[in-house]
Amino acid sequence: MKKLAILGLATGMLAIAGCTTVPLTGRSRLSLVDDSQLQQQAAIGYAQLLSDPSTKVVANNSAETQRIKRIGANIAAAVTKYMNDNGFGDQIKNYKWEFNLIQSSEINAWCMPGGKVAVYTGILPITKDDAGLATVMGHEIAHAIAQHSAERASQMMAAQVGGAAVGVATGNKSETTQAVVNQLYGIGAQGLYILPNSRKQELEADKMGLSFMAMAGYNPQNAIAFWQRMAAASKSGSKPPVFLSTHPTDESRIAQIQRDLPEAMKYYKGK
Repeated sequence: MKKLAILGLATGMLAIAGCTTVPLTGRSRLSLVDDSQLQQQAAIGYAQLLSDPSTKVVANNSAETQRIKRIGANIAAAVTKYMNDNGFGDQIKNYKWEFNLIQSSEINAWCMPGGKVAVYTGILPITKDDAGLATVMGHEIAHAIAQHSAERASQMMAAQVGGAAVGVATGNKSETTQAVVNQLYGIGAQGLYILPNSRKQELEADKMGLSFMAMAGYNPQNAIAFWQRMAAASKSGSKPPVFLSTHPTDESRIAQIQRDLPEAMKYYKGK
């Protein structure tokens, strides 16, 4: 029990010492992993992905690629200004923004730490217009700005420390008891901590993305229509139960966006 108390104390001290603030939302996040290291790894991974023969990068001179690069540059400029004006400039000082369109039927887009963005052609029928693309790209860029990848890695690290504590506590039990307890701990950490935090990150990216697209001159009110189209497209596929999903339900997401819109509209000056 003494070892368990020491491990518990160590976990608590790590959590207290390793907390930083998310820009725009002000939420306190667990930061046991340095985001700058992830940025370096992301840059290498992004370059490898683009150079892979199986990756079909749409040519830079295509109209759709030019549109994505234009919208991405607008959002990146707005985000950079916000971060520099509000004391978060150090977090993005090493960002090297890149925007590429990848030929794929997959309905997807993402932004790696450091500003490495990819949009898949499969999502274009759902985005439809500049505002739809700005919604998607603002959301994905928000994940990077909020350092959600580093936070998830930190959560996994904290969960591993907790797992070690469980191992110490059950060290004098039978192998069967230890196996059952460890399995239940894994389920509990995943279902009660890691996945709910992932869902919170999704809603946070929605909230931040609305403001980022507004700062860049795209009306955030158009985000509702995009997510409604996304919800309709997702109905044809199977989804896991919401309590085991890293994403919120379509209904809860759209409802939260509607609640976040008034704040985002404060940043919207139009074009």
